[in-house]
Amino acid sequence: MYRYDIHDQTLVDERVAQFRDQMERYQAGRLGEEEFRPLRLQNGLYIQKHAPMLRIAIPYGMLAGAQLRALADITRRYDRGYGHFTTRQNLQLNWPALEDVPDILAELAKVQMHAIQTSGNCIRNTTSDQFAGIANDEVEDPRPWCELIR
Repeated sequence: MYRYDIHDQTLVDERVAQFRDQMERYQAGRLGEEEFRPLRLQNGLYIQKHAPMLRIAIPYGMLAGAQLRALADITRRYDRGYGHFTTRQNLQLNWPALEDVPDILAELAKVQMHAIQTSGNCIRNTTSDQFAGIANDEVEDPRPWCELIR
C-alpha cells in the first residue's frame, strides 16, 4: 500500500487550501460557473441534478483501517451515512453540501486520501488485484506501475 511522503502530503494539503479558496470565491460570486467547473472537476466534485457528488480516490482499491474509519466518519457527518464504491474502486458521496466539500477534502488529507484525478479529462484511478504483491504466480508486482500511471 502506498504511503505518502512529505512531498505527497504537502501537495494534498496545498490542493485542499487552494480548493477552499476557490470554493469561497465561487460562493461569493467572484468565480463564475464556467471558471469554477474545471476547478471543481480537478477535485472530484460534480454538480448533479439533485445534489453535489464527490468522488474520492482509493489508489489501487486499497484502504488502511484508519482510512476506512475516516470514510465512515465522513459519510456519517457530511453525507447520508454511506457511499458508493465505483467500478474504478473509488468512493462516491452523493449528498455532500457544497460548502462542506473543502472540509471533507481536509479530513481526507489527514488520512492520506484525496479526490485528485477522480473526474474530468485525466487518467483515472488505476486498479490492481487484491493479491497484488503477494500472489505466488505473480510475474511482477503491479503496484509500482499503478503509481507511475496514476
